[in-house]
Amino acid sequence: MRREATTRRALDRLPAAGLAVGALVFLGARALPPVPGMPPAPTADLDSAPLASAAGVPAQVEDDGYPIDHEIIIRRCQRCHERDDEGRMTRISYERKTPEGWQTSVRRMVALNDVALGPDEAREVVRYLSNRQGLAPEELEPGRFEVERRLIEHVYEADRDVENTCIQCHSMGRVITQRRTREEWELLMATHRGLYPLVDFQGFQRGGDGPQPVDEAIDHLSEVFPLETPEWSAWSASMRTPRLAGTWALAGFEPGKGRIFGTVEISAGDAPDEFRSRASYTYAESGQEVSRSGQSIVYTGYQWRGRSNPGGADELREVMTVDRGWQQMTGRWFSGAYDEFGPDVTLTRASGGPVVSGVHPPAVRAGATSAEVRVHGLNLPASPDAADFDFGPGVRVESAEGGDGSRVTLRVSVDEGAAVGGRDLFVGGVSLADAIQVHDGVDRLEVTPRAGMARIGGAAFPKGYQPYDAIGWDDGPDGEPNTEDDLRLGRVPVTWSMEEYTATFDDDDIQYVGALGPDGIFTPAVDGPNANRKGNRNNIGDVWVVATHDSPAAGGGSLRARAHLIVTVPLYLKFDPWQGVPAGRLVP
Repeated sequence: MRREATTRRALDRLPAAGLAVGALVFLGARALPPVPGMPPAPTADLDSAPLASAAGVPAQVEDDGYPIDHEIIIRRCQRCHERDDEGRMTRISYERKTPEGWQTSVRRMVALNDVALGPDEAREVVRYLSNRQGLAPEELEPGRFEVERRLIEHVYEADRDVENTCIQCHSMGRVITQRRTREEWELLMATHRGLYPLVDFQGFQRGGDGPQPVDEAIDHLSEVFPLETPEWSAWSASMRTPRLAGTWALAGFEPGKGRIFGTVEISAGDAPDEFRSRASYTYAESGQEVSRSGQSIVYTGYQWRGRSNPGGADELREVMTVDRGWQQMTGRWFSGAYDEFGPDVTLTRASGGPVVSGVHPPAVRAGATSAEVRVHGLNLPASPDAADFDFGPGVRVESAEGGDGSRVTLRVSVDEGAAVGGRDLFVGGVSLADAIQVHDGVDRLEVTPRAGMARIGGAAFPKGYQPYDAIGWDDGPDGEPNTEDDLRLGRVPVTWSMEEYTATFDDDDIQYVGALGPDGIFTPAVDGPNANRKGNRNNIGDVWVVATHDSPAAGGGSLRARAHLIVTVPLYLKFDPWQGVPAGRLVP
């Protein structure tokens, strides 16, 4: 066989590469160097080229693997990864991954196999493999939470037993963002057992006769996540570097801070898939203004990976997905020792006409008079007329004041008897669905996330913070809570506090785990042990995070809601053998 046992611990450890920065743009491909692994730009005018063009795309060979023709990969990897007469290399040619997946493999190769690969070379390797052997958008979608570094409770419905086998050490997202041949799935399991022998006890083996969990996992994964799929065949046939240069409207939400609105200017970088960006945005609640600049690479024709304000205290990693029409990007910008800070974002291309990104506040009470409402977007009227803005029946726009085209301040009144529910906004020939919610009061309160986690730190390990938000709800037209017609009113002002969670009686967690700020952001205590605590224990524990909102709808009283917070130990053990390898800045 081509892929002998001696190569089984090879490619799963390459350091991946990529520019890490946040920016958007497309450059004139004909005047720039070619992108490794990406079909060459056609000589015809790019603006007139049909979106589904497949010119120059390399042919694929079903499950027979992908030939490798990249000089750096051949030169640096061939001593372990045998190359056959068709150019296919053991392990490498038989898998597809995200840029982060290829980065993990590259870094592992450098750390464990002494591969001599500098940062610039690593970037080219990751770029080439991500473009030639990446994932189609439909394949990545179920696992976007993994690359966007979201702490969520993901449930893999296809096979809970297989999920249980894999999540003993890492999230299921790492699994579902890969594609391999059956033999390659088998080799991956062998790699696990070679690097991490405890996996047999943690989930791979259960004893007794018959198929073991690891065997069942191989059967399932090779069937559900094979090397070749219709989605990848279709995407790779039309893949090209997107044209992103221009102005984009930014809308987002950051836990603990609320909604953001602004603009992102994207320009060309040094290669067709590289971009520079300048973002300016405002937090709608506080009025805080932020400016950022960065750089990025778009892999596989749609995977934006970047960093803004690189090297600064406010650096953010940017992970976004570009839609097929190059009109919108969605994803997350994040930072923190555990990637816990940063907004969810949506970028919408400005094509000349108005773009309405959102309205703040997102809810207005029936009977309100001259309430201030701000419309955010791009190309909005600089000298607006109140008549230009239509929120529908029961909502009157009394005045409108413009500015630089990114915001219009309205004064609106809502009829006392206006029906509760969402109102679409129409302005300048465009609309925004459910731009505001007309409501009759906050009927209930919700604290999100319902279950949060923080990590003590600050002495030997970094702290892991947990932001919380208090969301108001109206029971909707039927007057019943927790039904489909309930209206989400957005963040509401609350007083934050903590209460003891009695998992263990008399442990006084609330005195030791940390502090909850007035903004709903929990700051954990220092990592211990703590000599002032019974048993010299660490500062970990469980508490309730409580929000209290004064609500006229509650008869002049207040509404309360709470969420569970687990304050746990630092992440002492990482299953990343490349940690500390000075491989330069790679894919975020």
